[in-house]
Amino acid sequence: MRTTLDLNDDLLAEAKAQAARERLTLTRLIEEGLALRLRQGAAPATGVAARPPLPVHAGRGGLAPAVGDPRSNRSLLEAADGLPPP
Repeated sequence: MRTTLDLNDDLLAEAKAQAARERLTLTRLIEEGLALRLRQGAAPATGVAARPPLPVHAGRGGLAPAVGDPRSNRSLLEAADGLPPP
C-alpha cells in the first residue's frame, strides 16, 4: 500500500543511513520499526517510555520517635544511624 508521510528531515536522513548500513530498503526499515512499536503497545505521547509506578508503603505510625525535626537531614541521618536526638 502506498502512503505519504511527513517526516522530520534529520530523522529521515538518519533512517536512510541506517537502512543503507543494514542493506535494507527505507520501506523495510520503517515497517520493522512500526511493527516493533505496535508489539510493545502504546507509549505516552511525549515519546518517553512509561515508567513503572513506585511502591508506596501503606503502613501507619509516622516517623520514628528518634527523629527530632523531620525537615532536618541531620535529624533523619542520626535517627537512621541509631543516634539519640540532639
